[in-house]
Amino acid sequence: MRSLPEADPGMPDIRSPFRYLWWNARRQARSLLAGIGFATLWWLVQALMPAVLGKGIEAVTAKDSGALLMWASILLGLGLLQAFTGIMRHRMAVYNWLAAAYRTVQVTTRQATRLGATLPKRLSTGEVVSVGNSDIAHIGSSMDILLRGTGAVVAIVTVTVILISTSLPLGLLVLFGVPLMAVAVGPLLRPLHRRQGRQRELTGELSTRAADIVAGLRVLRGIGGEQVFAERYRQESQRVRHAGVRVAGVESVLEGAQILLPGLLIAIVTGVGASFAVAGEIPTGQLVAFYLYAVFLIGPMRTLTEAADKLTKGHVAAGRVIRILAIDPEVTGGTASSEGGVLRDSYSGVTVQPGSLTAMAANAPEHAIAIADRLGRYAGGDVTFGASELATLPIDEVRSRILVAGNDARLFTGKLRDELDVRGDASDEQVCQALHAACAEDIVEALPDGLDARVTESGREFSGGQQQRLRLVRALLADPEVLILVEPTSAVDAHSEARIAERLAKARAGKTTLICTTSPLVLDRTDHVIYVEDGRVLAEGAHRHLLDNSPEYSATVTRGED
Repeated sequence: MRSLPEADPGMPDIRSPFRYLWWNARRQARSLLAGIGFATLWWLVQALMPAVLGKGIEAVTAKDSGALLMWASILLGLGLLQAFTGIMRHRMAVYNWLAAAYRTVQVTTRQATRLGATLPKRLSTGEVVSVGNSDIAHIGSSMDILLRGTGAVVAIVTVTVILISTSLPLGLLVLFGVPLMAVAVGPLLRPLHRRQGRQRELTGELSTRAADIVAGLRVLRGIGGEQVFAERYRQESQRVRHAGVRVAGVESVLEGAQILLPGLLIAIVTGVGASFAVAGEIPTGQLVAFYLYAVFLIGPMRTLTEAADKLTKGHVAAGRVIRILAIDPEVTGGTASSEGGVLRDSYSGVTVQPGSLTAMAANAPEHAIAIADRLGRYAGGDVTFGASELATLPIDEVRSRILVAGNDARLFTGKLRDELDVRGDASDEQVCQALHAACAEDIVEALPDGLDARVTESGREFSGGQQQRLRLVRALLADPEVLILVEPTSAVDAHSEARIAERLAKARAGKTTLICTTSPLVLDRTDHVIYVEDGRVLAEGAHRHLLDNSPEYSATVTRGED
């Protein structure tokens, strides 16, 4: 089979679940039409078999060997054609399922990359994860069922025409019976849609709760909070279970209707056909054909009911995808360029001189983080980079030239070297230098495989201080034009902090670096210190000068101690 198609980079602004499903169908129109063609032919072959079998029985009754051989050959040909079309229908069904599902993965991943820091502010982790866990399967199934559903409609119409041409009452019975069954199933779809939506919301919330517990399990054990959070998780999981039971209640009725309603129609068609045969109005062969038609109709009619169910689930899943696609990034870029230079935040007054090691101490950590976000273009603000407004530069250029490294960054699963050297172009010497600057050699030496050791999810095998030092190594190896570090030593001991401060100054000598910290050990080794109070620059100068001349700065960095 061919490789799956790429998602359309120029995807239009889609704001409704139905339009998203329709957009998906248009993107794979050729494969979808091919699958519908095979599915339709597959159903039609099955629909013709009862008629051929009936003719064969009539040939047996008439003791016509030639006619029997002819109809047997036709039946064999139909069987071979059914086998071929069935194989191709299934292949195209799987292809369309995968194409729709993984196109959804592509567009949501592209959107997540486009949103960047905006995404975690607007949606929970569990809600995003649930799209990849289950919603893509429902969207894929909605494309898959279009093949068999369309073919089922054609098969029902074909059987109806054959029955009408043979017996008008039987044909009319099927013609009016099928729409009545569809109307009977209709009232179940609205509550099913509503309950499925509620279940998906609760499942997303539960996934978020699980992710939070796993991420903070070490802290929970330290404070003895495992039982409290386990009880909360149990309560939320019970709500999800009850919501699932309510969904299953409607689905069970729907499943029962798939058996009951076609069964009633079969019984009626068979009974009427038998009465015609007893009265001598139709031959025995046609009676057998009518019975086989009635049995055959179970398949396409159940497929129509299944289509209603899967399209409903696909509509709910598409709604969750739309919630992600409808989010706009908080910041956007332009097309201008900058030769670099002074980085300045006009609102706070923080100015970072090129080639200097600057520290920013704030009386409240959130103020320092807000300024760092503006300087890194993760939040809007009046920031200049050299002679250009930062907002006018392309986002990709800003990300490559200005790196904001905070403590919320994570280590990913993979080889440790790959996690540290994300670009893959650092030499062994550069890696060793970065490890030395971050005082992280002991971490690597303690691992059996060293830099080839495999990091587990979120680096759980490392302590908080070790993770912080490894994140610092990763930031140093990235070697950006401007490096902004947010509390890079808050989780390490004093001796390691002093060594990191000294080595960091040497590692970034001649390069633009801003360290957001209130640690005296770090502040004392920087070229320039900026003190921010309530989001505005209050004082600037050397660390010791500010200690002597700014009581506010002194109180912040010494925590009120002598």
